[in-house]
Parts: sequence; structure tokens; C-alpha cells
Amino acid sequence: MSTPVPIPKAELHIHIEGTLEPELAFELAERNGVRLPYATVDELRAAYSFSDLQSFLDLYYALMAVLRTERDFTDLADAYLARATAQGVRHAEIFFDPQAHAVRGVGMDVVVRGLAAALESAEERHGMTTRLILCFLRDRPADEALRTLEEARPYFNVISGVGLDSAEVGNPPEKFREVFATARDAGLHLVAHAGEEGPPAYVWQALDALGVERVDHGVRCMEDEALVERLRSERMPLTVCPFSNVRLRVVDRLEDHPLPRMLQAGLMVTVNSDDPAYFGGYAEDNMRGVRSALGLGEEDVRTLARNSVNAAFIDADRRAALLAEVDAHRFAD
Repeated sequence: MSTPVPIPKAELHIHIEGTLEPELAFELAERNGVRLPYATVDELRAAYSFSDLQSFLDLYYALMAVLRTERDFTDLADAYLARATAQGVRHAEIFFDPQAHAVRGVGMDVVVRGLAAALESAEERHGMTTRLILCFLRDRPADEALRTLEEARPYFNVISGVGLDSAEVGNPPEKFREVFATARDAGLHLVAHAGEEGPPAYVWQALDALGVERVDHGVRCMEDEALVERLRSERMPLTVCPFSNVRLRVVDRLEDHPLPRMLQAGLMVTVNSDDPAYFGGYAEDNMRGVRSALGLGEEDVRTLARNSVNAAFIDADRRAALLAEVDAHRFAD
């Protein structure tokens, strides 16, 4: 039996470093003379078992050691684009973490030029449009984030926005108020991780202290009725990542995920893959997973896809074209 055609969609929560599959990690390690603490691909894949966000981040940052040159970042992005296209992604807004590379001596120019080399031809080769979003590491000092933003200023022609990621607990969004204000003044879009491991209060701060246009994750908003009402009334997009939430123990099982309640509450939810090499699936894998585990109907899936397009940082013509694709999609019998 043939595999159903994926519904067209935008992916709005994808960390390019989190698309580093074990096979590519070993290939880049050999290319760059990096010794990995794992003997085989299977041994490395077996290490992808996490008790919480921090245990994931420890491995995530360790494997970044193989990313050294512009070519490495181009190959990484090319591999993601090919996988995403096969999963029905028509537009991707891709996060990257320059601070995590800077501490290894890999400069902003290497990272951005390497990624841009792949992304600039994505539409021609894959039929995908893309945006690049620079994320600050929230467990690093805010003044370091501000310096990182200034270092990135020569590349604002290819960087569309800024975000906030890494260890959430103990690192509230308001810590980065000045950085986000500076980015806003520079004309960049603003997003931030909030309400994953952190409390609903962090979502409030992302909205009020940072002025974000989208909330990444946001699943813990369901603990605060007033917050749910605000998110609903403002049509604030939430970039939910179901497989990630299970693997990082935000929820115990996919069947326990609050996604159906979020949809029923009228929230503008989207489904994304976060760090798919580590969490077991890309965008369509997540979509099919929640449809099966949570009993979502075809129109729920279409709503999720439409939400992703409406929440994307794209122009009106591109939005209309993608929405037409979503509406024209026919599910397998």
C-alpha cells in the first residue's frame, strides 16, 4: 500500500542543529578529524534517550563538535531540506544557535554563510521558501546575547528574526527584554520558547516583556485560563512539538498530549518537529503521530496546516498560494 501524500504545511519550530542525524554526524566527524564518544551509528542512536530537557541538551551540544566549516552547515541544511520536502513542508523558518558555535571557535560568518548557501536555492531545488531565525541561548548572559545580535547585524539581509531557546527553567524571558527591543528596532521578527518546562508565567513574559509574534511550545498555557483566553483572542500562534514533548517528558505519552484541548479552546496551534533527529520524527511524522494517538480528524489536520501557513513570516501572495495547496489536499481513503 502506498504512503499517503503529506498535507502541505509550514514548519515554524525547527532547530537546524537538531536535524543532525547520526549518519551525518559520523561523516562530518571523519571529515573534520573529530572523535565521537560512540563507536557506531547504532550506539549513538541508542543514546537518544532523555529524562528531561537538560539531558537532551548535554548530548545536543556535544555533537555540535562535528560542525566546523561552511560546508558542514551547508550539508546539514541540505539534508534537512530534502527530508522536509518529502514530509510536505513548503515553507520552513529555521532556528540556529550562533552562541553554541562561537564557544567552539566557529564564527557567525561561517555559520550564516554555510546555511545561506543551502537556503538560497531551496525554492529552486525543493519548491520550499525559507527564513532564518537567530536564537539566543537563555542560559547564557543577556549581554552576551546583545553582543551576538550586534555581530549578526551584517547578515540581517538573510536573518529574518530572533528567538530564545535552551534551558528554560530559571531563565525567564524578561531577562532578554533589552535584546528583543533592539531586535525589534532593527526590524526583525520576534519569537521565543516559553511554557515548555517553564511555567505559564514565562508565556506572559514572552508576550509582555519581549513582545513576541509567536510562542514556541507554549503547552503549559493550559494551566492558566486567563492566559488561554488571551492567546485565543490575540490569535497568538503556538508552535507545538508533540514528539519532543514526549521525549523530554513534558508529557508521559503522546496520548496524553494537550493538543486536542488546545484546538478545542480555539488556540492557533501548529505542529512542528523541533529537533527531529533526536526526537524520532520530522514534521509529517509528528502530524501523523498526533492524528493516530489523539484521534484527530481530517479537518483538525487541515486546521493545523492552515494555522502553520497563517503564522508564517511570508508575504500575502505566498500565503495565499500555500493556503490554496492546503485546501486542495485530499486525504487518502
